[in-house]
Amino acid sequence: MGGMTATTPARRVLLAAPRGYCAGVDRAVIAVEKALEQYGSPIYVRHEIVHNKYVVQTLEKKGAIFVDETAEVPEGSIVMFSAHGVAPVVHEEAAERRLATIDATCPLVTKVHKEAVRFADEDYDILLIGHDGHEEVIGTSGEAPDHITLVDGPEDVANVSVRDESKVVWLSQTTLSVDETMETVDKLKEKFPQLISPPSDDICYATQNRQIAVKQMGAEADLVIVVGSKNSSNSVRLVEVALGAGARDAHLVDCADEIDQAWLDGASTVGVTSGASVPEVLVEGVLEWLSQRGFEDVEIVKAAEESITFSLPKELRRDLRAEAAELAGKPSGT
Repeated sequence: MGGMTATTPARRVLLAAPRGYCAGVDRAVIAVEKALEQYGSPIYVRHEIVHNKYVVQTLEKKGAIFVDETAEVPEGSIVMFSAHGVAPVVHEEAAERRLATIDATCPLVTKVHKEAVRFADEDYDILLIGHDGHEEVIGTSGEAPDHITLVDGPEDVANVSVRDESKVVWLSQTTLSVDETMETVDKLKEKFPQLISPPSDDICYATQNRQIAVKQMGAEADLVIVVGSKNSSNSVRLVEVALGAGARDAHLVDCADEIDQAWLDGASTVGVTSGASVPEVLVEGVLEWLSQRGFEDVEIVKAAEESITFSLPKELRRDLRAEAAELAGKPSGT
């Protein structure tokens, strides 16, 4: 073919829809902003509110302080729990330190926590499919530590043992890949034929929709760029899903600055998507970068319509400053 322009395929971008912020992330980020507006800084946040570097840095500039442990929050302060959820022991630690709390746990994660509590109360062994050390897994496991066994992927199934094979249920981290989770479930069912499934699908609607859109574009794309941070489980999964769907190459970047020009070698179709904790401004930066290199034609690959929204944490509707002062035994503004 050589360098003949007549045979050079047109350069185009396939832009996934939906992409970026899900309802749980949107709610969590707005909750931090609202708390800062309402109560002033600092607002302490236990762990990253969502797994995105840009979002965390932006909120830090506005006065949020991110801490790893509840013990780092000064007594009588306001602390917010991240979208990934926390174990009950964390609520207890906050009460001991007389902290006013705002719980920004995603409602879909809360649903899994409630399922864990219910099955533990009925004395089931719960097999939690998820990644060891992920904040969401730590939070869910903490709801019923004596009943929950972590299963970290299909290869982990061989190590799993239960007390009673007729009382076993599986639950899952919400941000996994649907395919990998079902592969793990199938293996577990081979081992434990009486394994029951949760009453509703644990993998969240947004994770599924973003994966479906990437599958649709993957087969056609020479390169897929996923905008997201490396500690974002759902963003990492999107890279894996793209490659599994037939994309020649796929990479995770926090922003356009991290794209390597060499990835474009021989590429005529580039897929672009973003994880559920990624603001659209970062995607716009990637589209701009591509357009400067001749990829100006953008086609939307639409997999689903998303209209779900979640109301803000109930604590934001009360005066937490007064509550914090009262907990710390100080007079509040009188």
